[in-house]
Amino acid sequence: MVDHTTQLTQVLPFWERLAASQRSLLTDNTMEIRYFKGMIVSSTENECIGVLTIIEGGLRVLMRSPDGREITLYRLKPGDVCILSASCLLHNITFDVTIEAEEDTLSLRTGIAAWQHLQNESLYVENFSLRLAVSRFSDVMWAMEQLLFSRLDRRIAAFLFDESTKTGSDCVNLTHERIASYVGSAREAVSRMLKQFEAEGFVALQRGGVAIINRESLRKLLQ
Repeated sequence: MVDHTTQLTQVLPFWERLAASQRSLLTDNTMEIRYFKGMIVSSTENECIGVLTIIEGGLRVLMRSPDGREITLYRLKPGDVCILSASCLLHNITFDVTIEAEEDTLSLRTGIAAWQHLQNESLYVENFSLRLAVSRFSDVMWAMEQLLFSRLDRRIAAFLFDESTKTGSDCVNLTHERIASYVGSAREAVSRMLKQFEAEGFVALQRGGVAIINRESLRKLLQ
């Protein structure tokens, strides 16, 4: 069995508060699992799969409408812990969301029974779970605020900047449809706005992507 002690120690602030038997329970019930890009990690149909710790890659937490439209609520990067994949542990808190692998992802998955046992025994684990849930709920509220009160041009500009910062490149290699799913709009509306950005000299549209060519002008949309 692979020992994940070092990885768990780095991401779980309550590790030092656990007894030796509790640490063993945690490590014995944690396993590596890989998700390939585009794979559905968790949804309302299989919501309680365990607590996930991201080691490599990234996950996207999103909501889907009945007609198939999507909005990204937040994204998880290496070092983040995903508690919504174990939402059955959070009494009276439900999130009707889907978790998707944004890229090929390596994670640690801790079983429900072990985590539940630790929550029942340790106030530190319980507090960590609740604080994490509250933090993610704040992310959801921020996403809803942007969707309801922020103009589409600002949302697209902010996303392009965030994605450019994340990849370290001025080229955002995502289709209009994919960008629309991130900003919570229709592909047609996003395409029209990107064409307007191009006409104003902010970006250059490429096959399967967008290149930022005037960062300063694009940044002014965010002010």
